[in-house]
This record gives sequence, structure tokens and C-alpha cells, in this order.
Amino acid sequence: MPTVNMSTRTKPCKLFANFDYKTLDVVDRTQGLFYAKQHSVVNSLLEFNIYLLLQLVICGGIVTCYTMPQELFLTDNMSKLSLKSDPENSILQYLEYCEIQKNLTQNTIRMYHFYLMDFVNWMREFQKDPKPTISNIDLELINKYRLNLNRRISAKSNQEFKRSTQKTFLVAIRAFLKYLIVVEGIEMVSPDQIILGKSEDRVPKVLNKDQMTRLFEVQDLNKRSGVRDRAILETFFSTGLRVSELVGLNRDSVNLSTGEFTVIGKGRKARVVYLSPAAIQWLKRYMSTRNDNYKPLFLRYSGKHMEHDDLDGETLRLTPRSVQRLFKKYIKRGGISTNATPHTLRHTFATDLLREGADLRSVQELLGHSNVSTTQIYTHVTNTQLKEIHRKFHRDVGVKNPKAKSATAVGVEEDSAEVTSLV
Repeated sequence: MPTVNMSTRTKPCKLFANFDYKTLDVVDRTQGLFYAKQHSVVNSLLEFNIYLLLQLVICGGIVTCYTMPQELFLTDNMSKLSLKSDPENSILQYLEYCEIQKNLTQNTIRMYHFYLMDFVNWMREFQKDPKPTISNIDLELINKYRLNLNRRISAKSNQEFKRSTQKTFLVAIRAFLKYLIVVEGIEMVSPDQIILGKSEDRVPKVLNKDQMTRLFEVQDLNKRSGVRDRAILETFFSTGLRVSELVGLNRDSVNLSTGEFTVIGKGRKARVVYLSPAAIQWLKRYMSTRNDNYKPLFLRYSGKHMEHDDLDGETLRLTPRSVQRLFKKYIKRGGISTNATPHTLRHTFATDLLREGADLRSVQELLGHSNVSTTQIYTHVTNTQLKEIHRKFHRDVGVKNPKAKSATAVGVEEDSAEVTSLV
């Protein structure tokens, strides 16, 4: 049996076929686990450690003693941080903690890494210090960073960052500081001192009945891709799924007999969603066009060829970007002026439920919102009671009946007629 000497720093040639040890060591130690999970190699940190060890032994081409660099081995026993610790290494350790202890999703960890590294890179440039430490982080520095965020111009919209965007950066910093204080026992600036502030109100973009009709009638049903796309739209509007949730659906996870199924949403939270009769009908019609046993519910019919070793058809699964492109195509084909996205159907789904009398808590459950305040944004466009009160009690100044002319108006017209005749 091969043995591992954790104290030795011997550098292996390569970990596995498409992944170099440098990516783990220099860029981000968590990326090794990301890679392995994405390629269905491992499912947990322990499996990754074992797999990594085996690959090192195989790459070495030996079955006797083989040394393994400790910096490449993800471990639960992470070293204790201090005020003198490097911020980047501290962030990596925090992300490992999020992976192991908090069970955060890979997407959440990637975004936390992006936000926190943005802060660290800005700190290096602002303080002109290529090797800052944790002790450099104080409230004054964070406030300067907030000012920088507030003045930034988005490369995508060419406008200033919205308050909601700025908050996502600050939330990540607060979570990191809380980890340093609670878990590592470091005296840092309190996260509570970073006040997030109030975000600007946002009104969800929804499609009206006419726009929905046009959107659902422009698919080419003579093509199997057209039938698939109609089934996708019907599923979106029936369930209120996010685009990432929809493309992640598998054939065996959707019960067309009962018209309901469970989906794992944000934060790995499960919820039950329901299919309308129309959605069930179109899904059955779409499934009748397929003669395969591939796992994904929605397949792509263009692009690169299927990989040879893909037995489940995962390489044919539709991507979120593909769904966004087809949605944009149908919006344009239907002559709809609204700049709608797949998420617009989720907004329309929620708005339609509330307009028909559904209570807010039920809609919250169907959407998978953790907080009801998130669902409350839809009340801005669905409060029919306020509209009725305005119609019933509001009157224009001096007008009792818009259809009948007042005596004053008639008198003014007569005086005007007399002046005209004199002229």
C-alpha cells in the first residue's frame, strides 16, 4: 500500500488528465473540488481527497512510497488564521468552510470568491500594498470601498452599479468578517457596522395577456425544436421555475400523471411545483418526438456533437444561455416590445396568481422565496383593491359627470360665440 508523507513538499507532475496541480495551488484550492464535481468524479470533500491521492500515486507511476504536497490536500483541519494572515489565503479557507460546514452551493461559493477577491484586489491597489494582511481591514477601508462601488460603471449596462448590486458585494464581506470573528476568534470590525442601506424599489417586469398569446403562438410546431420550445414556455408559466431549475430537470423527476414534482432551488431548498393541463399536454407531445433514453428533460438539437463517453446525454442538456437565446428569438418574432427574459415568465406567473386572488404566503411557497418580503414586490402591480378605491372615490376638480357639460362650460362657449360674431 502506498504511504503519504504530509510533511514533505515534493511537487507531483500532474493530478489528472485535464487538471494541473498549479490550478489548485495558485489560483484557488476549491477549484479542484469544483472541477471534480462538474465532471462527476466525486461528490464530497472526502471523496475528492481520496481521489486526489490515488491520482498522485498513478501519475507517479509507482506503488511504493509517494509524497504529497500538503497545500494540495483539502482538509477539514484548517490552520488557524490571525491578523497577520494573507487575505487571499484566508478567503480560500473561508470558502472551504462554506463548502464543508455551511453546505453552500458551488455557484454561491464562486460568487463569494468573486466578490471577496474584488475587495482584496481593490485593497492592494488602494493601499499600494502588494501583500496586505487581515489587519489592514477596518471600517474606514470598507467605507472607502463602498464609495468605490457606488462610483463604478457597469461594463454591461454602462451605468452606475445599482444599490442591490452593491449590497451583494457587502453581504459577502460581512459574512467573511463574521467567519473571522466567530470561527477564527480574530478581533475584527463588526459586520453590524457595515450598514447595507435601503435598496431602490423595483417593479417586476410582466407580460400582459396579449403579449403572452403572441409569445406562445410563434413556435414552428413542424419542427421538434418548436414543440420543445412550446413545452418549455408552458412549463415556465405553469410552475414559475427559474431558468437554472428548468434546465436541470430530468425525465424521471417530472410526474406527468399527477402534474406535480419537487424541484431543488436556491440554497438547495426543495419545493413542490405544479403543471397545468396545457403544460402536461405539451410536455407529452414533446416527449413523443423523442426516441432516446437520455436523462435530461430538455435536449438541444444544434451545436457541438454529443461526447462519445456520455451515456446519459448530459452533453446534450440545454443550458441556461440557450434558453435565454430562444426566448429572445420568440420575443422578437412575436413583435413584443418589452425586453423580456425567461425570468419575466416567473414574474408573470406570480403576478397572475395574485391577481386571481391567491394569498401571498402561498405564492411565496410556489416561488421558493425564503422571505415573504421578496414576494411582496408583486403587490405593486396586483393591488386591484387600490385601483377600485381610486376609481370609486377620485373625481377630477369641478367635474361631476364627464359626459355632461356643466352650465359654466356652456356659458363660456356662448360668451366665446358672441365675441366671435362681434369680430
